[in-house]
Amino acid sequence: MFTPNIQQQGQNQNQQQAQSNSSNSNNHVVPEARGALNNMKHEIAGELGINLKQGYNGDLTSREAGYIGGYMVKRMIEQQEKSMSQNQF
Repeated sequence: MFTPNIQQQGQNQNQQQAQSNSSNSNNHVVPEARGALNNMKHEIAGELGINLKQGYNGDLTSREAGYIGGYMVKRMIEQQEKSMSQNQF
């Protein structure tokens, strides 16, 4: 008779959870930020000269989409660093 290893079951569950978490990359941690992120996306696209429409933008190249996303991350990091430096004790 086979008795399953409880530790192994826990590891399998953790692996399944990690896989399901990685496939949900479009879920916002703070849903209220969706509008601000969308505004930032359109602002950055305009600055980069990329034509971004409201709604579906399936005609963008991977490079264009990557530029927009990369600059969004860069700007969010800059804003957070600035905020952190102002709030030092």
